[in-house]
Amino acid sequence: MRTATCALLGLLLLGACTPEEATNLIEVPQWSTYEITLDATSDYSNPYTEVELTATFTNDAGEQLTRPGFWDGGNTWKIRFAPPDDHSVWSWSTTASNPDDAGLHQQTGKIKATEQPGEHPLLAHGLLHMSEGKRNVVHQDGTPFLVVGDTPWAIPFRATAEQVQTYAADRQQKGFNAALLMSVQPDMKAEGPNARNTDQGFARGFADLSDGHLNELQPEYYQYLDTLIEILIDHEIVPVYQPVFHGFGWKGLDVLGNYVNPDEYVRYCRYLLARYGSRPAFWLLAGDNGGRDPGVRESGIMMEKEDCYQQPTGLHYNPCDDYVAPWAVDNPIKHCEHYNKEWQAEDWLDFQWAQTGHSDDHLYHKVERMYYNKPTKAVANGEPTYEGMNDGQNGLGWWQGEEAWMQLMSGGTMGVVYGAAALWQWKITADEAGWTAWASQNKSWREAMAMEGSRYVGYVSKVFEGMDFTDMQKRPDLTGDKHPLLAVEGKFYVSYLPKGGTIEIKDVPGDLTYRWFNPKTGAFGEKFPVDGNSFTAPRNDPWVLVIG
Repeated sequence: MRTATCALLGLLLLGACTPEEATNLIEVPQWSTYEITLDATSDYSNPYTEVELTATFTNDAGEQLTRPGFWDGGNTWKIRFAPPDDHSVWSWSTTASNPDDAGLHQQTGKIKATEQPGEHPLLAHGLLHMSEGKRNVVHQDGTPFLVVGDTPWAIPFRATAEQVQTYAADRQQKGFNAALLMSVQPDMKAEGPNARNTDQGFARGFADLSDGHLNELQPEYYQYLDTLIEILIDHEIVPVYQPVFHGFGWKGLDVLGNYVNPDEYVRYCRYLLARYGSRPAFWLLAGDNGGRDPGVRESGIMMEKEDCYQQPTGLHYNPCDDYVAPWAVDNPIKHCEHYNKEWQAEDWLDFQWAQTGHSDDHLYHKVERMYYNKPTKAVANGEPTYEGMNDGQNGLGWWQGEEAWMQLMSGGTMGVVYGAAALWQWKITADEAGWTAWASQNKSWREAMAMEGSRYVGYVSKVFEGMDFTDMQKRPDLTGDKHPLLAVEGKFYVSYLPKGGTIEIKDVPGDLTYRWFNPKTGAFGEKFPVDGNSFTAPRNDPWVLVIG
C-alpha cells in the first residue's frame, strides 16, 4: 500500500493520490518538496539498520536523479524529491535492499513539474551548490549566496517550535541566512530529562548514543526536527547539518564522533540526506576536530554519490591547525597540525572552515593561508570568538563586526560566522549549570540572541544583496597592496577600511556605481557613478566601499 503527497516545505498541498492516475498527475512546483509515503509489508526488528531504500526519478528527456528513502517509524518509509525543472513529467521507481518487501520494492509513480511561483526567495533560485571557481556558494540559477551564519548548535535537541519561531524571526531581520546545527546531542555522558525547554534536558535522537552507537533511531525526534527545520527555511535560513560532533560537543562529556563506528556514521549521514536533502542544506561532516574521525571521509564519498543536487559539503576544524594544543598532548582522538586542509584534493569536499577559537584575538592568518590551498575550496572562519565567552568578557560588540569584515577580506570569501555564549548551548535560563565560565555567560539563549555583535555580523549580508560577487578574489594588488580588496574585476569591488580614508583602485569601469556602507549602522550612503580611481570615505572610522 502506498500514498503520495506533495509538500512545499512540509506543508500539505495535495491529498492522497494513486500514482498510476497518469491522466491526473500531481503537479509539483520546481524546487518544492514532493513526499512519497510507502508502507513496508515485511517485518523488521530494526527497520533503520536492516533496510535501505532508493528511488530513481526520470524525466521525459531521459535525465535521472536518485534520492535515498528514510524510515519514519512503524512500517512507514518516505522519499522526498524536489524537481529541478518546471516542465517535465518525472516518473519514479523504487529499489529496496529487501526485494521481497512488496511495499517498498519496485513501487512506481509519476508527477508533473510546474513553474516555481517565486514566493520563497530560497526556492525561487533553486537549491545550493558550488560556483564554477569553487570560492562561493550559488543557487541553481546562478544567484550567489554569501554565507552569513549563526551557531545555535543545540536547537535540534533543546528548542521548541515556538522558540525557533522567535529565533528565526530575529536572525532573518538581522540578515543571517544560515544556522549551524548539531543534529543530535553528541555527548555520550550527558545526563538530563528527555525533554526540551527543560533545565538540563535534551531530546534524544538515538536511544543508544550514550552507549556509543547510532542504531536505535527515534523517529519522533526527527518528526519534531522537521518542524524546526521548516521554520528556519521559511525564514530564509539554511540549515548547516553537523551529524555527530567530534570536538567539545555540548558539555564536553565524551562526544561520540571520536569513537563512532564508521558504517553507523555513514548510515546516519545518508538518513539526514534522505530526510533533509531535497531542501536547501549544507553538510558539515566534521565538527571541531582534525577532519579524520571515523566515517568522515566515507560519508563524504557517499554524499558525492547519493546527493543528486550536490549541495555543499565540508569540514569544520578545531583551532590547533599548526600546533599541538595542551589538551591534545598524548590524546590520540584529538587531531592537531591538520592545517585546515584534510582531504583537500578529494572531489566530495567543497569547503573548509577554520576555527580561531575563543581567546578574544583577531586571527586572520588561517583563512589567508587557506585561500591559496590547491585545489581551490571555499573558505571561511567557521568559529571565531563567540560573543560573551569567558564569562561574558570576550568578543563583545563591535569586535564581532571587525572580525567578520576582516575574515572576509583576508580570504574567507565563502562568508562569515557568528556565535554567542549561552545561545550556542541554548541555555534555558541564565543560571542553568553545566558549563565552565570559559564556555558560557550568565544569560539565557534569548538574552544572548539580543547581544550587540550579532547586528554587525548580520549587516554584512546587506552589502552583497543583489550584487554579482560570484568567485570574488583577493585583489589588494589593484590598490597597490595598500588596502584589502575583494573583486570580480570589471563587475564588483568591495573593501573594508577600518579607519576610513582614501583608497585608489586601478581600472574600475566607468559604467559602474559606488556607495559607502556604514558597517556599524547598516546604512548606505548615496550612490554615485564611478569617476576615476580614487574613493574617499565619509569619515575616519570603519567604512565599506561597494562598487558594482
